[in-house]
Amino acid sequence: MRINIKHNHLFLKIALSGLVLAGGTVGLVDTSQAELAAPSASRPALTVRTTTLREDKWARTLAANGSIMPWQEAIISAQVQGLRIAEVKVSIGDHVQQGEVLVTFDNFARDNLTRSGNESGSSLPTQGRIVSPDSGVISAVNANVGSMLQPGAELFRLIRKGRLEWRAELTAEELMLLRKGMGVEVTMSEGRVISGTVRAISPSVNPQTRFGYALVTLPDSAGIIAGAFASGTFDVSGGKKNLLSLPQSAVMQRGSMTYVLIVGRDKHVHERAVTVGQRNGDRVQIKQGLKADEPVVESGGAFLTEGDVVQVVKG
Repeated sequence: MRINIKHNHLFLKIALSGLVLAGGTVGLVDTSQAELAAPSASRPALTVRTTTLREDKWARTLAANGSIMPWQEAIISAQVQGLRIAEVKVSIGDHVQQGEVLVTFDNFARDNLTRSGNESGSSLPTQGRIVSPDSGVISAVNANVGSMLQPGAELFRLIRKGRLEWRAELTAEELMLLRKGMGVEVTMSEGRVISGTVRAISPSVNPQTRFGYALVTLPDSAGIIAGAFASGTFDVSGGKKNLLSLPQSAVMQRGSMTYVLIVGRDKHVHERAVTVGQRNGDRVQIKQGLKADEPVVESGGAFLTEGDVVQVVKG
């Protein structure tokens, strides 16, 4: 009987010791997990710079592409036949003045035509020649020495006054924003910029292409070639307007939502939907959704999600 009691006491001590050890182990595991979890909850996901809304003055512009065209192009042709061209006095690209001789005719051919009964007064060119009807630049020459004139045959083309203009291709919605006299900046392919004004606006669009056009007067078209490609911007706002903007890198898009990341006082980031307007270089107009002094993640927002902790650095 005594032996059993001793054995029972010994078993009880061993069991209690096991519970104490087990409890200590559980406590150690819980403490270690808590210590590991605590730092991870506050560790910054990314180091960022912040920015705020900036007040700017921009002009609202409309961009378009198009081609350089002659302002007016005169077609010069003969009204009689049977005369042989004796001399062509101009070539493509020549600048001519009104009344300048372009071509002369062979006297023998002209005399024979007169003797044959044709009273040359109104049908023959004055003194056996054709003169320029206006000043400008010769853009095409089809007259050749020795060839016989045919009524209505085109001999020359003349860009009147040497004036060129820009023909901008635009949709119906874009055309409705334009007005005659509106300012335009036309940029040539080599980088040259020419200031012009809207001269005319087409009242309809092509039903196949859905594009119409606007004609822009170019006061300084020296050195430009008709048919060259050019891009341009129309000042549809009539001057610069005050607005607020952010860097393009701070504005993100997800589906149909445009948003920025606000940095709170606790360094957590939060998504904020915004309404954007026009763009100018690397900046975007912010119309709604953001207060003037709210800090916004300037770049790298694509690597952050709602609620992430960030470390803000000054830059």
